Amino acid sequence: FRFDETQGEGCREVSNIIGSGIFISPKGVLEHTGSVGLALIIWVLGGGIAALGSLCYAELGVTIPKSGGDYSYVTEIFGGLAGFLLLWSAVLIMYPTSLAVIALTFSNYVLQPVFPNCIPPYNASRILSMVCLLLLTWVNGSSVRWATRIQDIFTAGKLLALALIITVGFIQIFKGNYEELAPSNAFNFWMTPSVGHLALAFLQGSFAFSGWNFLNYVTEELVDPRRNLPRAIFISIPLVTFVYTFTNIAYFTAMSPQELLSSNAVAVTFGEKLLGYFSWVMPVSVALSTFGGINGYLFTSSRLCFSGAREGHLPSLLAMIHVEHCTPIPALLVCCLATLIIMLVGDTYTLINYVSFINYLCYGVTIIGLIVLRWKKPKIFRPIKVNLLVPATYLVFWAFLLIFSLYSEPVVCGVGLIIILTGVPVFFLGVYWRNKPKCVNRLIESMTCWGQKLCFVVYPQGGVAEEDDLPPARSGQPRSETAARK
Repeated sequence: FRFDETQGEGCREVSNIIGSGIFISPKGVLEHTGSVGLALIIWVLGGGIAALGSLCYAELGVTIPKSGGDYSYVTEIFGGLAGFLLLWSAVLIMYPTSLAVIALTFSNYVLQPVFPNCIPPYNASRILSMVCLLLLTWVNGSSVRWATRIQDIFTAGKLLALALIITVGFIQIFKGNYEELAPSNAFNFWMTPSVGHLALAFLQGSFAFSGWNFLNYVTEELVDPRRNLPRAIFISIPLVTFVYTFTNIAYFTAMSPQELLSSNAVAVTFGEKLLGYFSWVMPVSVALSTFGGINGYLFTSSRLCFSGAREGHLPSLLAMIHVEHCTPIPALLVCCLATLIIMLVGDTYTLINYVSFINYLCYGVTIIGLIVLRWKKPKIFRPIKVNLLVPATYLVFWAFLLIFSLYSEPVVCGVGLIIILTGVPVFFLGVYWRNKPKCVNRLIESMTCWGQKLCFVVYPQGGVAEEDDLPPARSGQPRSETAARK
């Protein structure tokens, strides 16, 4: 029973990490490294860095056993302002940008077979991405059960695509088709990468590994986290690193570096070269994967808004749920609107640099919190205690990555920092300042009431439930009133 329990957490963590990034990032990593061999080294090192971060988060997860991950830890260690800024960056940058990247990838893979000899038109790609996002926002707002079923069904898409790519890649190697992987060719640089290029390559690869900290968002729900959280890490990170590295190796058994760089949908090009009549499987599988990825990010990002509002860090309207469907409609609409705006202002690879920089910034602040907590509360019970070399090594890499990424992409990374800093006055005006004038309070109340009427939402009492899970309505009482009572 215990073995199965640990396997379950490991499988959940693998599913969280393996997302749509592996179908996007290989091109960005190769573009900045200048050779096949160095690109593969970046993928392996990316897995190692994710493992170091995961071990630090494991200690934090059992020392501060609260669900909410980074947000809970930073708030507990550094106080309300730091926690709010992390929440602010997640709501305005991390989740919307990740959603925008995945939605654009979905449209690229759907449209690539329609435009086989050119890049899909800009307008067609954006319109299809927006339609997909709006459809899934409606699904998540209509039923929690529909959203979770979509996630379960569409997760199979990414697993099918990756299994097919790796299997075909091994067949190619056994046939002797690995010219690009031979050391003489693999380290044949067509450009000399600078330190800044290497930092950007890590940012591109880290987008595919994002999700390694998701189990910390549900620490309170884990069975025996002291044992299962580290085991989930030891199962998931090496497995994901293996999958990502061999997926890239498989790509190079079918394509030259120049072909991969010129492809707008790497997996589609791979399928066209090796799968013949069955090449249609690749765009369908990747489209299913990205569709499920959009759904998953919408589900989790709206819950983060919901949780932040319940803590008083976001407007109270975002902590309300629909009277019948019991879904966080206002939070979903905020996430959808932020994603639509970001989708219009940047291309896929610029957005990846943007979100990965902010992700790493937040990871580093959280791991600095681990060291601060060791200093402030040395005698607190720590079921898991990592050697200080682990966070120190991670933070050395973290500082290298942030400094040289900011040097190489000052505008992209600088905009992210500015948006985070705009949260400082928002925190003091909206959260810290309690005794607001009556006219301000009346304005806030009227806007909240207007939002309630528009979205048919109320404050939840005792938790969020699916409509079908509610007790039956009393005679003469409509279903919506029952849901409102719940």
